[in-house]
Amino acid sequence: MPNKFSLTDGYDDFLRELQERIRSAQARAALSVNRELVLLYWQIGCEIIIRQQQQGWGAKVVERLARDLKAAFPDIKGFSARNLKYMRAFAEAYPDEQIVQQAAAQIPWFHNCVILDKVKNNFERQWYIQKTIENGWSRNILNLQIDNRLFARQGKAINNFNIILPSPQSDIARETLKDPYIFDFLILGEATQERELEKELVKHITHFLLELGVGFAFVGQQYNLKIGNDDFYVDLLFYHVKLHCFVVVELKTGKFKPEYAGKINFYLSAVDDLLKSNLDSPSIGLILCASKDNVIAEYALRDVNKPIGIAEWQTKLTKSLPKELQTKLPTIEQLETELEHLSVGVEDEE
Repeated sequence: MPNKFSLTDGYDDFLRELQERIRSAQARAALSVNRELVLLYWQIGCEIIIRQQQQGWGAKVVERLARDLKAAFPDIKGFSARNLKYMRAFAEAYPDEQIVQQAAAQIPWFHNCVILDKVKNNFERQWYIQKTIENGWSRNILNLQIDNRLFARQGKAINNFNIILPSPQSDIARETLKDPYIFDFLILGEATQERELEKELVKHITHFLLELGVGFAFVGQQYNLKIGNDDFYVDLLFYHVKLHCFVVVELKTGKFKPEYAGKINFYLSAVDDLLKSNLDSPSIGLILCASKDNVIAEYALRDVNKPIGIAEWQTKLTKSLPKELQTKLPTIEQLETELEHLSVGVEDEE
């Protein structure tokens, strides 16, 4: 008799391997389709520009072209007059096909439209394209990063990385930090205490991690360090998976003071001794303050022997409000409670 087929003979591993291969092929196919679509739109945009220049066609040709293309391809979306105008603007922004193939065609078409709408500098546009490729940003996240001026903030924190860390880790660490950090998911009053800020950031840890950037993994809040006979507590402790190191974050609701550098230097020494393994890189410190004098911050780091960055934090809403209104704002919890009451009221009416 033939041997019975046994599901224990590596079948599960075989199934997982096939599933992974299928998913990988699907991802490559989707990427290929997107690349071809973006290149097609770029070519259409180029042709519109050329014909307008050579034939003297005006802007109204786009409206007619949209009608005719939709009539010829009724089942295909993407040939509206608005989208054709985007194609023309896209071709005008990127006249070099090689740049389109290597960068812009690697992200979805409507991501490109967002960048065209909101970013006017070509170097900055290519930077956002590259970051979208690296981080896999959705369109909403891309919108958020542009609105929060990530390009202008990335790598701007005051630091001593070039002196303390070897290259290329110093360059990667510098680009990991930003200044200022935008906590627009928080609503805080003017008299906010440091523990309250810390509590709110942990409560909204998903938004906080998004603002910190790719690679940060949350380890703990008020992380206990037993040193000698005393206990010390780090405000927030993270591990950065790309830098392979712990990141100690100290939160300050006031202006930066030089003694903050000494304190976080002490914490970094302790973390390196107590937590860091032989495979980890030296731990990095990040001091987040409501404000700072850059000259004082630079002096404070000059003779420190641990890698430290200093940056400001701000909330978009409270920055734009008069001071007398900032302390009168409702908290996020109060707003959520009010929304729940409104929802219940609507359901009762129905």
